Amino acid sequence: MAAALITTKQSMDRVSRKGDASRLMTLYAIAARGESNPKTISDVLGVHASSVTRQIQALQQAGQVTVTTDPEDRRSCRVKLTGSGRAEIARLQEQGLDRFASFVANWDAEEVRELTRLLVKLEESKAAVNAAAKPARAGWREKKNNGREAKAER
Repeated sequence: MAAALITTKQSMDRVSRKGDASRLMTLYAIAARGESNPKTISDVLGVHASSVTRQIQALQQAGQVTVTTDPEDRRSCRVKLTGSGRAEIARLQEQGLDRFASFVANWDAEEVRELTRLLVKLEESKAAVNAAAKPARAGWREKKNNGREAKAER
């Protein structure tokens, strides 16, 4: 199972580094917020801000997003999808669905549903384990007091 998961993840990582996948992820991140700034997009995608800046510049040149100065922070900008950007999302989604369909072309419908169910279950299990593993964060006063107590014990 571990080998199959690692192989699948590596394959997905290779695809996500390719232009279409990273462009689609950037377009999705913008679409989900209606309008956003590059910092928020980089946080959502978990990538370096410079990567997002390059993606936004390419999307702007393609006419798929508009970029305006952020009125609240004039050092930053706001990015918004255009009609062409929404059409590009639809095109890339269709392309991705066609590709996935080719992967499971010899599967019956029940196998596809079972894969979907198990992937959702895996993500829910991961989220539950990650939530349980996060330690409670102490407030700044608790940290400050604990530091005093530790010094007093020495």
